[in-house]
Amino acid sequence: MTTAASPILLHADRLTAGYGKLAILHDVTLDVRAGEMVSVIGPNGAGKSTAFKTIVGFLRPTGGRVLFDGQDITGLRPDQVLPRGLAYVPQGRIVFPQMTVLENLEMGAYIERDGHRIQEALARVYRLFPILAERRAQKAGTMSGGEQQMVAIGRALMTTPKLILLDEPSLGLAPKFVSLIFDKLTEMRQAGYTMMVVEQNAAKALAVADRAYVLELGRNRFEGPGRTLLEDPEVKRLYLGG
Repeated sequence: MTTAASPILLHADRLTAGYGKLAILHDVTLDVRAGEMVSVIGPNGAGKSTAFKTIVGFLRPTGGRVLFDGQDITGLRPDQVLPRGLAYVPQGRIVFPQMTVLENLEMGAYIERDGHRIQEALARVYRLFPILAERRAQKAGTMSGGEQQMVAIGRALMTTPKLILLDEPSLGLAPKFVSLIFDKLTEMRQAGYTMMVVEQNAAKALAVADRAYVLELGRNRFEGPGRTLLEDPEVKRLYLGG
């Protein structure tokens, strides 16, 4: 359980970023405390995925900075960020289709040299996603969308990250897998993982979050406890179709 006294693990401070001369983010600030699950919601084009890409290092901000675990990681490349304990699950269920489930998971541990720690990480992933243990020899490309998303999340967990950024984990999934993925996110939080999740499914994202941010047109619009935002009349009217 996180409290206001939990240390701030990620502080994205007044980020401005975009593509070429096109600025998408304008002074966006996002914080995640250790042990929290933080959701980021907002309409299409609000800058949610751009914020994640900037934090992880795929985009270099033109303003602001990113502090992670007490260190300034602004502008570092993804391969420099990952070993510091920041994992990223991009949208689109990206797996290696010709590799087995096990091989996909092992790819997630490529920075880990200790075989014993890799086996411990595998055991944790299999506890969270038992179906991956059952299907470990199956080629990932032959699995359903929901199962591939579990492979992608499991692969990110193989580095035992301090923080996991998940970009649209339920995007394009059948309804039963949407519910399953949100159940798994809740399980992960209960198991002690710290997460920040970008989600189109705003109501579900707010329901499971300790705290949440609403972005609009690349700026902070609302923030607060997930349940509070879920009941906020203005948030309901603008983003929840209520």
